[in-house]
Amino acid sequence: MAQAEYDAVIVGAGFSGLYMLHRLREQGLSARVYEAGSGVGGTWYWNRYPGARVDIESQEYSYSFSPELDAEWVWSERYASQPELLAYLNHVADRFDLRPDIQLETRVTTARFDEAANRWTITTDRGETVTARWCVMATGVLSVPNEPNFPGAETFQGPSWHTGRWPHEGVDFTGQRVAVIGTGSSAIQSIPQIAEQADHVTVFQRTPNFSVPAHNGPPDPAVVSDWAANREQYRKEARETGFGIRMVNPQEALAVDASPEVRRAAYEERWRIGGFALLGAYGDLTTDVAANATAVEFVADKIRGIVKDPATAEKLVPKTFPIGSKRLCVDTGYYATFNRDNVELVDLNDEPIAEITPNGVRTTGAIYQADAIVYAIGFDAMTGALNNIDITGRGGAKLKDSWAAGPRTYLGLAVAGFPNLFIVTGPGSPSVLCNMAVAIEQHVDWIADCIAWAGARQVGAIEATEGAQDEWVAHVNEVAAPTIFPLANSWYMGANVPGKPRVFMPYIGGFPVYRDKCNEVAAAGYPGFALTSDARASMA
Repeated sequence: MAQAEYDAVIVGAGFSGLYMLHRLREQGLSARVYEAGSGVGGTWYWNRYPGARVDIESQEYSYSFSPELDAEWVWSERYASQPELLAYLNHVADRFDLRPDIQLETRVTTARFDEAANRWTITTDRGETVTARWCVMATGVLSVPNEPNFPGAETFQGPSWHTGRWPHEGVDFTGQRVAVIGTGSSAIQSIPQIAEQADHVTVFQRTPNFSVPAHNGPPDPAVVSDWAANREQYRKEARETGFGIRMVNPQEALAVDASPEVRRAAYEERWRIGGFALLGAYGDLTTDVAANATAVEFVADKIRGIVKDPATAEKLVPKTFPIGSKRLCVDTGYYATFNRDNVELVDLNDEPIAEITPNGVRTTGAIYQADAIVYAIGFDAMTGALNNIDITGRGGAKLKDSWAAGPRTYLGLAVAGFPNLFIVTGPGSPSVLCNMAVAIEQHVDWIADCIAWAGARQVGAIEATEGAQDEWVAHVNEVAAPTIFPLANSWYMGANVPGKPRVFMPYIGGFPVYRDKCNEVAAAGYPGFALTSDARASMA
């Protein structure tokens, strides 16, 4: 049986993969999407834990490429929940008739570049082998859950779940004693929901995180009407902000220049708005530790004002990193949940977990009985999904080996030694420091345009050069160094995965600066890329 041949193979059917397929089909190219899940949706297919929702306002966290799609979809909440986001992405797949080119329940296991043919050979866990001129990794930045590595985890007699692999049928916690390990974003969203149902919840916290209120609810009709009337302008404004989020409304004034009274009023207004707005209050919050400390103090006071028990409140106040240096969490009732009689907080700095027992969790200080365990311990961010695929480039080079000391890319889009391979929102791009919907569309458009440019010029292969890659990695580090971001042991740095190199992975220079650099490279004929001509190359 002959191998199937495509112009492009796309790995992943989330926000990135769906739009990538749409763009390439518009260009008349044949493409095949492989998706490990049994449905489309990416992160919103896998993350079904209680309370899962987006942390950016719904209308901004959506595609902008189709005005018709934008106008016809009506969001029911200010911050869309996982079921609504999944419904939205399924609607996109149907509206643009994408499903015929998507193969579900299929995991790509290897990708090998054939230098003679300038094509990628892709194999799957179903034993299939296909070839493609182009390979686009739309694998997502938070798609590989960290596995629980606590001693004795396999001995626990009750059910346990990772928030990133939640059962589709949901979980009924009624009458149960539940241990939740972790206090990152998924825990902060799920703990209030679990506590409303469970008999008792014990939260095991290693590092507290900053969280701000979502003030979620049905969207304000006036806001909806205003967005509809000014959609194009507001989308443009979002793309001109550093984080790609219009509602952040970043100000240039400096916190260090403001009086305590003026600062307090500014923070109070941002707290009232909710979400990421707090980080836009002053222009020096991400670059000046002293300025950032004023926002830290403000949020710490809010936590102390919400949580009634002073000892518990102090445990919930982050004291080891600046606010925003880890991704700011957005919650509904998280801190108030610790006022419930059925919720207990265990500080793992005081009593680390010694082991998981058949009946619960044993720390160095006590034994905590549990009927169920929820592991909210995060993801192998940005590189995990790519390292799980055996990717072999020019000369037999392995991507995993090339990234052994930390990921290296040119523009977060391409890797030296791996021709015709593109990554959507990869390390070295704004990615998770940006509205992912904005970042994804920009990357997909750039990749599609690059493929069209190469095809029109009979370019058989296009590959980032080592020199351009080295310069870009140095620039990413140079831009990050004077900011607050490297000051936290965050998943931005790979610090949540034992043995993973500590490298600041996203680009913090701001979305507009990054986008303009990408556009400059394309307009100049892709300097920083080595081109191999191929008279046999079709538009693929």
